[in-house]
Amino acid sequence: MTADLATLDLDAEILRLKQERNAVLLAHYYQDGELQDLADFVGDSLQLAQAAKRTEAEVILFAGVYFMAETAKIVNPDRVVVVPDLDAGCSLADGCPADRFRTWRARHPDAVAVSYINCSAAVKAESDIICTSSNAVRVVESIPRDRQVLFAPDRNLGRYVAQRTRRDLLLWPGSCVVHERFSLQRLTALEHQHPKAKVIAHPECEAPILERADFIGSTAALLDYVASSSAEAFVVLTESGILHEMRKRAPAKTLIPGPPNGHCACSECEYMRLNTPEKVYLALRDLAPTVELDQVLQERARVPMERMLALG
Repeated sequence: MTADLATLDLDAEILRLKQERNAVLLAHYYQDGELQDLADFVGDSLQLAQAAKRTEAEVILFAGVYFMAETAKIVNPDRVVVVPDLDAGCSLADGCPADRFRTWRARHPDAVAVSYINCSAAVKAESDIICTSSNAVRVVESIPRDRQVLFAPDRNLGRYVAQRTRRDLLLWPGSCVVHERFSLQRLTALEHQHPKAKVIAHPECEAPILERADFIGSTAALLDYVASSSAEAFVVLTESGILHEMRKRAPAKTLIPGPPNGHCACSECEYMRLNTPEKVYLALRDLAPTVELDQVLQERARVPMERMLALG
């Protein structure tokens, strides 16, 4: 932090600038708790896309990863969309380049391409419909059963959706670096230490992890499960930023972060953690960095996004 930033009350300055700029701060549940508390709206990918769609603010500041800010720009082409850090990327989006995705689609010209929202705007533009982990099953079930379905870029979510829908999906071989790190061996040890704890997991986790879960759901669904369950302890297999909101909703419950491979105690997304209050302040002060998309690409990407949002 530079000397001038060190002397500022960043929380107060961010609140002031939000009002001056007519800006809304959207934050994902995987952000650091301090940013979640500063946000006007906190949610998972589907909730944030819906919030971006309905906001009337002139400026959207997106504290998440870059594809999420692109999504906000796609559904709000006339708004200024800024991000705290352009380097806040995503392994799923990076692992599915648009040119390779286009080639893959071309090999299956009669298939319906369903793309998980964790992809670039360029891949969205090549897709028929977008989904999130909250609505992926519903999206696939909306497609006639006689149509082949391509699912990208997360193979783990795709495998889970295929099982739930009893559909034979063709899966792009991508995965989330956070959710593929969880250690089955260390999870087994935790289950022995906390035999009454419920194991809850995001469907981006690897299949052997999901097989051990008592509940599988999107970020929002995991939150709702912890808040409503009669259980008193949970092993949480997703990015550990979610624990902040879980503790707020269920302060009396014991939350145990899922153990990744290695020596760390919880799993954090290195990209999400690039966003900081200092960078949020600077983004609001300077209205930069902005998200800029080619107009034609933006229009093409909006079509599959709107199809998803129309499903509710």
